[in-house]
Amino acid sequence: MRVISYGGGVQSTALCILATQNKIGHVDAALFANVGDDSEYPATVTYVREVMIPWGAKRGLDVQELHRIRRDGRSETLYQRLIRPGSRSLPIPIRMQDTGAPGTRNCTADFKIKVIAKWLKAHGATKEHPATTLIGFSLDELMRLNNKRVSPYDRPEHPLIDLRLTREDCKRVIERAGLPVPPKSACYFCPFHKTATWARMRRDESELFEKSADLEALLNKRRDMLGKDHVYLTRFGKPLREAIAVEQVGLDFGEHGDEGCDEGYCWT
Repeated sequence: MRVISYGGGVQSTALCILATQNKIGHVDAALFANVGDDSEYPATVTYVREVMIPWGAKRGLDVQELHRIRRDGRSETLYQRLIRPGSRSLPIPIRMQDTGAPGTRNCTADFKIKVIAKWLKAHGATKEHPATTLIGFSLDELMRLNNKRVSPYDRPEHPLIDLRLTREDCKRVIERAGLPVPPKSACYFCPFHKTATWARMRRDESELFEKSADLEALLNKRRDMLGKDHVYLTRFGKPLREAIAVEQVGLDFGEHGDEGCDEGYCWT
């Protein structure tokens, strides 16, 4: 079995297109692990559902949207886990007050890697006969490349690197296919956002910015009750609304340099 880890971004969209052009070998499905409509950047969800799923279906590519399902059968989103009453969980790489360094990150493992692994296992992958998962690292992201197994039920391959395609090359693949270039995929409240990304969000998507700031405040209210230091969504050691001032919207909004998930399941 060969599947694409489809994150909804530029590189993994290019992988989907190349699959329909028979340039990366046979692909059984492209799997989009949605961490939640209340968590994913809305434009990414829209792109997956309104562009890639129907486009792929017309060309024989099965693009599937997956969700995290708890043992009791209920679905769970990342945002729900963060705001659950009484929860002490901080699965996102929240920034520590003193250092600004990111904390432990479990969001990718719980809401993407394990979700895809569960699907693979249900469709016949085993530890002895794992599936092949095509990861959307491009040639200019060699520093993110590693050969570790992301789950016992799959092994990674990196077709874009094999084809020596950069992110800019991937954009051209998308444009030549007649599709719009997708936005960079991530949770809208991801602590790995660059300052320019937050500033752009405050300027252009104030509702998402305010919801992120409210989430940060809720997490710190709980931290106060536990007698713990505050945590933040930026490295500046202060609340988001203070860290990203309105006058910062003049920052360079270049898209390169954003950090992401080194497992290859986010920002691809």
